[in-house]
Amino acid sequence: MSIFTGVGVALVTVRDGRDVPDAAATAAHAARLAARGMRAVLACGTTGEAGKLSDAERAEVVTAVREAIPREIPVIAGTGATSAARAAELTAAAAEAGANAVLAWPPPDCADLAGYYAAVGAAAPGLPVLAYHVPWVSSPGVPVGALAGLPVAGVKDSSGDPDRLLAEVVRYSGATYVGSSALLALAGPLGCAGAILAVANVEPELCSAAFAGSAKAQRELTDIHLAARAGGPPVLRQMLAASDATAPATSPAV
Repeated sequence: MSIFTGVGVALVTVRDGRDVPDAAATAAHAARLAARGMRAVLACGTTGEAGKLSDAERAEVVTAVREAIPREIPVIAGTGATSAARAAELTAAAAEAGANAVLAWPPPDCADLAGYYAAVGAAAPGLPVLAYHVPWVSSPGVPVGALAGLPVAGVKDSSGDPDRLLAEVVRYSGATYVGSSALLALAGPLGCAGAILAVANVEPELCSAAFAGSAKAQRELTDIHLAARAGGPPVLRQMLAASDATAPATSPAV
């Protein structure tokens, strides 16, 4: 079973002028995106710069987002870590904070992916777990051939590799969520369950149209996709501050 279908957002964590995370502003941003058609919200993921958040800040963001958006829209919390024990700890905390599912990248060079994801799942029984293939964070990531043997509901693939995406959809029976905004017009018609996207912070409607198969929308996403790929979350926060008067200004990227 998929956790959701359609396009979800990999939420930025809004930061104030002192570069302090602002849970209330982040939740308000999530609510606006939900109203604009986002089908899920990933909080405290790589786009949310979870590594810069304390455990208390993570919990505050997840709780605030969960309270701000409609109940039918799942909140997914990022809980990947460099050890199974730490990932389990983050998963338990995310469940307590109100998350409906978790997304976890594995430790780099993980020798026991099944054991790692079993530990994550055991930390919050009944909470769906998504594997996260993001090789620049946790190399080499999650091989397609390993997915069927993992105790997960599906996978988010942020590799940007169309060959891998095709293999996942054809050879893996779980839900595949594309994480690259360059592949949306392929991923939707190909049969991916959905997408979880950083650029949806700024262009949610274009992301939804591209996932529905619009080549025009896919082309129109080019500039923001490339900017986000080059500059990451700080660039997305700057775009939001420039386009949305309700979003706090951010301190310059360093």
